[in-house]
This record gives sequence, structure tokens and C-alpha cells, in this order.
Amino acid sequence: MSEASNIRELKNVLEAALLTSHQPLSLDDMLRLFTERMERATLRMLLDELKQDWAERTMELVQVASGYRFQAREKYTTYLMRLHPEKQVKYSRAVMETLAIIAYRQPVTRGDIEEIRGVAVNPNVMRQLQERDWVDVVGQREVPGRPSLYATTKHFLNDFNLRSLDELPAMEVFVQPGA
Repeated sequence: MSEASNIRELKNVLEAALLTSHQPLSLDDMLRLFTERMERATLRMLLDELKQDWAERTMELVQVASGYRFQAREKYTTYLMRLHPEKQVKYSRAVMETLAIIAYRQPVTRGDIEEIRGVAVNPNVMRQLQERDWVDVVGQREVPGRPSLYATTKHFLNDFNLRSLDELPAMEVFVQPGA
């Protein structure tokens, strides 16, 4: 087999795996697809080529916190939503404010969140965030009472199309002048 056809076959295997996976695939997941040893640099090169191959198509290969996945380009989402017209979950302002505080200040305790928001945290808010798998307990603060420390999860990063917290918009974007 020529090198060009071998590369095409490797990309076909990656493409099939990524298109059929229900969750993002890590580099380690993808390396397991092949019996012969492959360098991570080679795999990344193949993924870059695959991304280019799909540059003018309806789907795009994106990297999120837990790996790579194919997803529909944004301009097609309104059409695709017509296939599944169920109402999108609306989150209260309290839920979104709490999530933002956790994302930008993590790890934080309920007390930290209450101090920033100026109001008590409703237990339902924390439950919603944990049920959605956007937030999890990552430890306890070493102070009397040992309150739980909350942080965002990889699922949060995946759902918001982020590879890491460094990709969050600058907090200044949200701060209103004179506030």
C-alpha cells in the first residue's frame, strides 16, 4: 500500500470513529484504534488534515476538553433543532450567576458564592448544576466545618465548546460600567 493510500485509510478510520462516537474521543482513545504504534504527533497531523478535509462541509471537527468530536456548523443548528423541537432548558438567573462564579473563581464554597452574590444559595441551584454535570465537589476547604469546594467539570467545558477554562471570555465582558 502506498503512503498516500495508507494516510487516507488512517484518516478514514479516525473519521468513522469520530462520526459514530456519542462523546468526544481523547488522543488515547484514538490511538487504541490502530494495532501499529503511532506517535501522538502523527495522530495530531492526521486530525489537522481531517479538519481541513471537512473545512467546506456541514460538519466540523472541534477539540473540546475531553477530546475531539464532529459537530454541525453553527449555521445549521436552527434547521437541526426543528428535528427535535423540545423546549430548550431555561436556567434561572441565579443558576447562571452561580455557574459563572464557580467557573471564574473555582474552587469555591457555597459561602464564597453567597458572599459574591449577596444572597443565600438555594440548594436547588447547586443540585441543578450537579445534575447537569457542570459542577462537582472537588474537595473540602481546610477550615472549621470543612465546607465543600465546587468546580466545573469536563462536561461543562464540552457543553460550552471549550478546551480549557482559559478559553472563557474575559470577566470584564460581563461587568457593567459603574456597577
